[in-house]
Amino acid sequence: MSDQAPAATGAPPATPATRARYRRILRFAGWNLTVTWWYELVLPRIGLASVANRTRSRRMRRFAQRFHGLAVDLGGLMIKVGQFMSSRLDVLPPEITSELEGLQDEVPAVPFPAIRELAEAELGMPLERAFASVDEVPVAAASLGQAHRGRLLPELAADVGLDAVVLKVQRPGIDAIVDVDLAALRRVGRWLSHVRLVSDRVDAPALVEEFARTSLQEIDYLHEAANSERFAEEFDGDGRVAVPEVVWERTTMRVLTLQDVTAIKITDADGLRAAGIDPAEVAPVFAEVMFDQLFTNGFFHADPHPGNIFVTPLPEPAGERPWRLTFVDFGMMGEVPPGTRSGLRKLLIAAASRDGKGLVDAIRDVGVLLPTADTAELERAMTHLFARFGGMGFAELREVDPREFREFAVEFGDVVRSLPFQLPENFLLIIRAMSLTSGVCSALDPSFNLWDSVEPYAAQLLRDERGNLGQDIAKQALDNLTIAWRLPKRLDDLITRVDDGSIAVNAPRLEQRVGRLERAARRLVAGVVFGGVVIAGAIIHTTDEVLGTVFLAASVVPLAFTVFTGRRGG
Repeated sequence: MSDQAPAATGAPPATPATRARYRRILRFAGWNLTVTWWYELVLPRIGLASVANRTRSRRMRRFAQRFHGLAVDLGGLMIKVGQFMSSRLDVLPPEITSELEGLQDEVPAVPFPAIRELAEAELGMPLERAFASVDEVPVAAASLGQAHRGRLLPELAADVGLDAVVLKVQRPGIDAIVDVDLAALRRVGRWLSHVRLVSDRVDAPALVEEFARTSLQEIDYLHEAANSERFAEEFDGDGRVAVPEVVWERTTMRVLTLQDVTAIKITDADGLRAAGIDPAEVAPVFAEVMFDQLFTNGFFHADPHPGNIFVTPLPEPAGERPWRLTFVDFGMMGEVPPGTRSGLRKLLIAAASRDGKGLVDAIRDVGVLLPTADTAELERAMTHLFARFGGMGFAELREVDPREFREFAVEFGDVVRSLPFQLPENFLLIIRAMSLTSGVCSALDPSFNLWDSVEPYAAQLLRDERGNLGQDIAKQALDNLTIAWRLPKRLDDLITRVDDGSIAVNAPRLEQRVGRLERAARRLVAGVVFGGVVIAGAIIHTTDEVLGTVFLAASVVPLAFTVFTGRRGG
């Protein structure tokens, strides 16, 4: 294997430092892949599977700890990789995800002279001509960039209608670091694609490309500025949400200037109370705003951690509440296509109704579970989850024996990792957004019950969609019924003409085709019956859950006939 870092198009020439970085990442990956290969593949083949099983948990935890150290030391995309891995509950064991979930941008700030040099080169003028002032001490420092407070010059401030700003500047040389990190990750992805233990569960090269796309967007501040304005448009006129204005006159690909909207951090309970705001009143509003992004707008903030959301008191309260939620940092955004959004709505409705099987079916609809997957164990696990923990608030969950949580987490994790599916990047962002939402709401109000927000929202979605869904199913059923009604007559006419000798045909081929048509007719009739039983079950289920469930279960019979007849006769 070559250690030479492949240069990306337009990337700066490789330096000794970037080559050393590239080799260090590959050495770390290569060593840990070798260890995994030895324990998980070689030892079981020579009768030492018990050794692998006994040491697995400790090895996974040690790997995560070492990666944590590597990420903090290297910075750049390695920290993002750690954060990304911490959300891969579908692929990685809890020993890794739990160790990495707290990984933050633990990197030192760049000295201000280097920040000044980059900003001046980007803006094409000295900072003194671009801003009235810029604080040299950063407000925040992260692996990809850092932020400084500043003030606009009076003339520009008058033009844009604001004075106080936050200047976000990329870390110098971050593009070269990102290129090197992505080159190393692509090499590791190719290695993993040849390891059956991994390739059976995840398409590693595709995963790396998804991560690359997200990362490259995150270091393009013009893209972030456009995201900010789009997010503002989505909530235009909504009194619950505020978004900082972009100062385009002082914004480039590597420098982003935004209105300074710093207010009370959403989880600062003491600050909220001092401003006369009850934290418990903030939680349901925040949850509702996040639901709107995910299930209605389809464009959502994928990193809603407490540092990215402020509660802004209003000097002149208007409407229901004297405050609003102010979102910042739009570098990591997710988009939900209409088809996926429909599946997510079904998923939300199933979760709200504690329907384990419905939840698994919705996961299929979203497209993350292969049709061949045996979901019996997953359905059982979800049913168990809802039966035991469904409806519990954070305070109630704290009273549950931790051993019960651990046992369920191990069992559920094993079930999930045994299934042939991979969550798409956007779906992972959805999970991340919902996880952070739940955490923030629980911090605001320990007794907050996310179900209390999910259920009315899901009920409204169900009311909104029931009419459209019913119309679509009814139209499809009518079309199928029309075809099924006409087909026997057409078959009869065709056979009569053959008997009369008015059609000259090859008899064996005709019999084969007629057989196919007859089977198609039976499948169509079965399809109509299936549609009718499903509609009846859905309608009855709203008033009589037991009888409705019986109808829905019974619809499997004509559906199975339709599917398996097609396979035999194809």
